[in-house]
Amino acid sequence: MGDQSVALNLAEPGRLNPTVTLAAEAGARDSKRLLRPARILVVDDEPHVRTMIGASLERQGYDVQLAGSGREALEMLEKNVFDLVLTDIVMQNGSGITLLERMRVEQPNLPVVMVTAIHDISVAIDSMRRGAYDYLLKPFEREHLVSTVQRALSHRQALQESQNYQQNLEQVVRARTEMLRQAMEELEHSYDVTLEALGDALDLKDSETEGHSKRVTAYTIALARAMGISPAEIKVIARGAFLHDIGKMAIPDHILRKPGKLSEEEQQMMREHCTFGYQMLRKIPFLSAAAEIVFAHQEHYDGSGYPSGSRGSGIPIGARIFAIADTLDAITSDRPYRKARDFDAARGEILRCSGTQFDPAVVEVFLKIPNELWHELRSEITGQNKRFSTFDLVHVPTPPAL
Repeated sequence: MGDQSVALNLAEPGRLNPTVTLAAEAGARDSKRLLRPARILVVDDEPHVRTMIGASLERQGYDVQLAGSGREALEMLEKNVFDLVLTDIVMQNGSGITLLERMRVEQPNLPVVMVTAIHDISVAIDSMRRGAYDYLLKPFEREHLVSTVQRALSHRQALQESQNYQQNLEQVVRARTEMLRQAMEELEHSYDVTLEALGDALDLKDSETEGHSKRVTAYTIALARAMGISPAEIKVIARGAFLHDIGKMAIPDHILRKPGKLSEEEQQMMREHCTFGYQMLRKIPFLSAAAEIVFAHQEHYDGSGYPSGSRGSGIPIGARIFAIADTLDAITSDRPYRKARDFDAARGEILRCSGTQFDPAVVEVFLKIPNELWHELRSEITGQNKRFSTFDLVHVPTPPAL
């Protein structure tokens, strides 16, 4: 409890040094930004001290409330909103340090100025370490009190403005992020539409496989989803599947459209379409990963494929999945030299080649998928309208049967 002989020194009220005057003017400008007069809670167990402090602050236009103990102060803090608390350190009913610690937990942004008659710098330092904004040593002049209060209120105002700025910045960032996400989706969709146009151009060049790229892409997406591959990776795999034959654009027409059996030299040229396709796509940033699938789509699990004879896990998972989807479509589609066979026949052939041409783990997942899904996808691709993109199937939920 502060000694009653210690009182505010209110002598010479007009005496202000320039530094204090500037601080007071700055504090006054900040106070005007508030929608109401700053509300200050003065806590001191000596009635005449808290009354004198309160009167000095009220003359500055502040809304002042008085509390005679830490307990009373806490009750008032629960019921009212304050902009600043001035509290004595030593009181009969609860110390100011205890009050400070409670406020740091419950209202961390509320500035607290400690008032004490103990002329021990360690006490002030301890208060600051515990979160006090500043401290006042009794006795103090009114100008010192007012300037300290104004600095504390300016500090609170700066904290509030910083928080408001941070919140507004976060809102702006969220809004901009959403706009960017939508723009990226639209750009990605435009890319996919462009890819479909390339696929249509390839179909015109190689009429024997008309619609093959779209069907095999749909099958690849369904099989990749059934294997639990992430949507982001499925997008890459889908693009690789759709563009797997893009290298045939570089194959001479007399070889590509030859009705009879190809010569050994022509077969070798035809096999180059994997490399041609890879070289076309690898320099395009959003297709660089898909280019790896294009390059490896004719590899076999046992290493007997081309162009590099890769085997097992050395073949990209997208290419291993595509290999089954490609065979599924080839067997179930009409060719000039034979009629299409049913999906059961395709299942049997794929099972027979498990471990040689195909990855056994992918075959196992494939065999769990009912034929109804393949029929449904084939019908969907055959009947799709011009506004529907094959790549939209990436977002189509997996049927319950899977």
